[in-house]
Amino acid sequence: MATELEIWEGKLGGIFNEIDHLLEDRYGSLFPLHPVRPKRGRTANPESDGLFDVGASFTAGFGSAHGQGYVIEIRWSTLSKVSDDMKSEAENIIINVLGRRLPEEFPGRALKVVRDGHVLKITGDLSLDIK
Repeated sequence: MATELEIWEGKLGGIFNEIDHLLEDRYGSLFPLHPVRPKRGRTANPESDGLFDVGASFTAGFGSAHGQGYVIEIRWSTLSKVSDDMKSEAENIIINVLGRRLPEEFPGRALKVVRDGHVLKITGDLSLDIK
């Protein structure tokens, strides 16, 4: 039986897999992959292939105005230069999808995505009492 943490992170991981697919559809053909990166769909995990690795890692938030949360990690697996405008556009896609999907997966939690310095972070009720 899965622990509450595994359930929580499984739901969050599912959202990030959706985001990965959206970003791959939009940007995947625009950049050559890093030479050691498998093509999209070649592994069982979308984080391990294609142009993107999108996910989140928990942080206790020491020194942050927003406290604890999940820092959103966005990696572009290419040696080509990605413009700041394109990075910003991808971040906006991520913010919009999370804004829609977090309430669906975690109802009543008041989770939100905030900018915390140079990173995006999911904050709010991170308690593990979920079903």
